[in-house]
Amino acid sequence: MTVKKVTFADIARYTNFSKTTISRYFNNPNSLTEKNRQIISDALIKLDYHENKLAKVLAQGSTEFIGIIIPNLYLHYYSAILENILNSYQEYNYKFLVFVGHEDINTERQYIKELLSYNIEGLIILSHTIPSEELASYKIPIVSIERESCYISSVDTDNYLGAVQATSHLIKNKCDILVHINSLPKEDMPAFNRITGFEEVCQDSDIPYLIYNKDLGATHENISKNLSHMLDDLEEKYPYETKGIFLANDTYASVFLNLIIRKFGELPDKYQIVGFDDSPIATESIVPLTTIQQKIPTLTQYAMEILSQEIYARKNKLSSEIVHREVPPVLVKRETTH
Repeated sequence: MTVKKVTFADIARYTNFSKTTISRYFNNPNSLTEKNRQIISDALIKLDYHENKLAKVLAQGSTEFIGIIIPNLYLHYYSAILENILNSYQEYNYKFLVFVGHEDINTERQYIKELLSYNIEGLIILSHTIPSEELASYKIPIVSIERESCYISSVDTDNYLGAVQATSHLIKNKCDILVHINSLPKEDMPAFNRITGFEEVCQDSDIPYLIYNKDLGATHENISKNLSHMLDDLEEKYPYETKGIFLANDTYASVFLNLIIRKFGELPDKYQIVGFDDSPIATESIVPLTTIQQKIPTLTQYAMEILSQEIYARKNKLSSEIVHREVPPVLVKRETTH
């Protein structure tokens, strides 16, 4: 059976309105009275009308597409951010085109070229490779999350405060040596403040500390290998001390925790671990992780609000300013600390 496609003319005949009035319902609904909008809405249900999105795009030049570029899907933080952005469809009606950049600047430039060919209305970017000055040159609404953002709008966690919370918690728990493990963030990245906050609290508290800041890799195999070397190094240098370990994200923290349990058969009292993100892996880990909660739903909500405002301003030829929002984190205590 072939289902007949319902046209504007069919809707006009059913409602006794003109085709012009039906067109106004779709393209400028506020120009109609509430009563007439309701009549047409009821008719669409009765006639089982399905809107031709492609025709609307061609007519209005409005795609409702948003581009997203993330560095990888291995770190659970990025997966959680992506899920929250995709779940915003019900509120904003945007559709998303997602690319994984793998920290390759030329690949990401090609992805942006591809996205622009789809006439995207805006871009959300979490990858760190392309400078914000270059991103701004594309002249489309852009919001970044947790990356350098001098020339574009951004939403970030207060990483410094998060580091202070994590480090202070480990000091309170009477750790003998504090350790921070990170993966070479650049100084203009928000995540670099996790190193700064950790180091300043350690110095102010006059407590011994150690920072491992190196490229840990982007696969489980490489991350596990590098963290295993660090664990061996700590055991050699501080075999009897209580070690407070603050890791840059929950994925690293979960891998490090697994290495400890494989080595000792349990999480011994001489190790206390704090992650950063509160991504799902924090609660799903073999021992639930104490972590710094980034409030991922809030980050993504702010990002969508700012992007929608910039898209509206662009469509209506209004000026818009660069907006930077910072979200305070929260220490979440679980079973990897006392």
